[in-house]
Amino acid sequence: MTVPTLAPIVPDEREAAGFAADWRSWHQHRLQSLSAPNGFLAATALHWVTGEATRFEGLPGQWWVHDDWLYVDLAKSESLLFNGATVTGGQRLGSIAEREGFDVGHGETTIEVAKRGGRYILRPRHPQNPLLQDFNGVPAYAPDARWRVGGTFRRFAEPRPTRVGAAVKGIEHTYRAPGEVVFELDGATHVLTAFNGHTDGSLDILFTDATSGRTTYASSRSLHLEAPGPDGSVVLDFNRAVNLPCAFTDLATCPLPPAGNLLKIAVEAGEKIPYERSAS
Repeated sequence: MTVPTLAPIVPDEREAAGFAADWRSWHQHRLQSLSAPNGFLAATALHWVTGEATRFEGLPGQWWVHDDWLYVDLAKSESLLFNGATVTGGQRLGSIAEREGFDVGHGETTIEVAKRGGRYILRPRHPQNPLLQDFNGVPAYAPDARWRVGGTFRRFAEPRPTRVGAAVKGIEHTYRAPGEVVFELDGATHVLTAFNGHTDGSLDILFTDATSGRTTYASSRSLHLEAPGPDGSVVLDFNRAVNLPCAFTDLATCPLPPAGNLLKIAVEAGEKIPYERSAS
């Protein structure tokens, strides 16, 4: 098949300036998202809930799972904010689907309750967490239109269950991959498995390349694609390749790229190794 490629989008200085300005605006929005008071940089712990009632340091109550339902038993002096209401005593909080979750409140702390790799987790987040307070942005390659290319989304006849590893040992994630993206770059044709994105029809690609572990984070980066056109056409702008939460904190359970999503070329675009990891 013929894979479409985008014509250069920087034929003159004026358009080059516009391209760079668009990227800077996107990058600034990205930094604002990362620095949210209850975002991933605010995470202070990662607790795994089991069938045994357990009290976790810094959190109220005893927590356990039974028949895929999450329970908490709060002492007389303890309470949580759940669905906008203050709750006390014993509570059956809910049954959660894989990769889903909800938040409960405890003072300034937001407790993320979620299911990852088939297991329930509690991930408290506090706006005064040092990782968030010391956040100083994310290093990235300068925007370059060479890394914005066209491609084609090839939809599978049926979504394919795709099992991948995780940043946390001992768990796996399973996604239903809707298809693959084919594109040309550096004179070669590349094929990457795509997962469904967070917005309707969009796609997310997890990948590594020859920069991984050198100038970019070793485990993975993520590239978001808008919904394919009627002919399957997509745009891959590697200038907007981002780090997953695990690049910043060990308290994340991020998925690893599926087998085959390794680009042999050096994609010198997008986010680099975070300052926090470079200093460690």
